[in-house]
Amino acid sequence: MKKYSYVGISLVILVFGIWVVSEMLSRNSTESLAYIEINGERKKVPEFEFVNQNKDTITNEDYLGKVYVVEFFFATCPTICPIMNENLLEVQDEFYGNMNFGIASFTINPKHDTPEVLKEHADELGVKLPHWNFLTGDQDEIYELANQGFNIYAREDENAEGGFEHSGFFALIDQEGYIRSRKDEAGNPIIFYQGSVPRNQSDSQSHETQQIDILIEDIEILLK
Repeated sequence: MKKYSYVGISLVILVFGIWVVSEMLSRNSTESLAYIEINGERKKVPEFEFVNQNKDTITNEDYLGKVYVVEFFFATCPTICPIMNENLLEVQDEFYGNMNFGIASFTINPKHDTPEVLKEHADELGVKLPHWNFLTGDQDEIYELANQGFNIYAREDENAEGGFEHSGFFALIDQEGYIRSRKDEAGNPIIFYQGSVPRNQSDSQSHETQQIDILIEDIEILLK
């Protein structure tokens, strides 16, 4: 009888040990991604409310509980936006079917990019992800969200190709609405992910580094 008791106790200890190690690895992998801090406070996505390609009102609360990627673009962009959206299609394919992942694409040219235009744009791209919203609304509010909310540069510029100037960065947001990123070799957060370089383009072809693969890896970390 004692023999079976010892076996039972050993099995419980083994299972508990495996669970503890699994939990520690999961927690450590998540914590390996940095929080973006400003004045010692973790940077959280500010409140927003815009209309998507289906004319539905979407707010930041619709993304709570989900990991998601943010971009700022415009539908008629002749330069980096097509590359950015192709990269996000790659991300979509990696996580298609996962209801805990989403993408938020904010247009910086809302006067042209109506819900109808964005719907056509999404269809042409081949967007299938249920929580990939193309968002439009008041231009000043969108620019405030980009420049102050995310610190992702965007502005209207008649001298720029397409009439608008913006960065090609993606932001990664966790389930609680905090901006996250991995750290560089010095231990500093990279903050944003470069999305305007084709995924299959080597560093020798560009002065900028493509970071879609590490973005995908970091999304996987947060989803665990």
